[in-house]
Amino acid sequence: MPVIANTLRTTDMKTNREELADVIDMIAPEDTPLYTMARKATAKSTHPEWPIDDLAAPTDNAQEEGAEFVYQAATPPERVGNYTQIFMKSGIVSGTQEVVDDAAGAGKINYQKAKKGVELRKDIEFSLVSNTPSQSGNTRRSGGMPTWITTNANRGSGGANGGYDPSSGSTVAETLGTQRDFTKDLLDDVLQQMYNAGASPSRMVCSPRVKSDFVKFMSDANVASFRYAAQRGQRNVIIGTADVYLSPFGEVTVVPNRVMATNADVARRVFIVDTSVHRWAWLRRIREVPNLARTGDAEKFVLLGEGGYTPTNEKGLGVVADVNGL
Repeated sequence: MPVIANTLRTTDMKTNREELADVIDMIAPEDTPLYTMARKATAKSTHPEWPIDDLAAPTDNAQEEGAEFVYQAATPPERVGNYTQIFMKSGIVSGTQEVVDDAAGAGKINYQKAKKGVELRKDIEFSLVSNTPSQSGNTRRSGGMPTWITTNANRGSGGANGGYDPSSGSTVAETLGTQRDFTKDLLDDVLQQMYNAGASPSRMVCSPRVKSDFVKFMSDANVASFRYAAQRGQRNVIIGTADVYLSPFGEVTVVPNRVMATNADVARRVFIVDTSVHRWAWLRRIREVPNLARTGDAEKFVLLGEGGYTPTNEKGLGVVADVNGL
């Protein structure tokens, strides 16, 4: 239809206010399954240590009637430790920005604090999945999960364990091997290793690509009956989208981890966890640093925490390493 001449339209106006929806979609993922499922403990030093003990292997035990007692040597527990790492996020917002009419308050100090808090927790998750050995000194690092696992591992060609080095008191990075696709056989192999070592594996954490591979091979006609969807709120808390695999060694909840899709270095592993040994110790829990000096027309904030990964026994951890994770 024609428009009557001289009709004033919005395209002619210079004074109409722009409208910005008061909703900001935080599409940056917030889930941190490994940190969330870890039992939280308290550290009392920058190098928390703990003992790891083990049982002797079963043996033929038949004693002669009337025999004298023979006293067996006691085996002392192994002593291991990790270093606490300082995690920090900060921000600064001008006094003017704090008072202007800001859509959804995205530029306000409280919004920025909440956003940085999520980012800080994701940094903790990244430290857990990274092949970063523990490090002492002024810039300490908490040894990530790949640097602890030696008992239950399936690695690609050329791959080798890292592990805890008692001579240095630090963990050692694993050696990378040739990458391959994730398969049911690889998963079952590590689950069997964990079962034989005395662990009760209950969680598998992997990149989204590996979760897709899991769905494909578990949807095969021969094995589909061994997989079902987990329902939030039933039994244990399920973190994110999960399936449950009825493995030969018990139920294993499969949880995708978006942080493990950050880059190829962290996407190449599938972690299987006995949650009873999976622990994070805080020396200083995350908090806002109080009473920062104000030196200008702006408000500052710093969020800071210090902690480290302290698995009570690495035999409760397993890894399918060197998989195609991206």
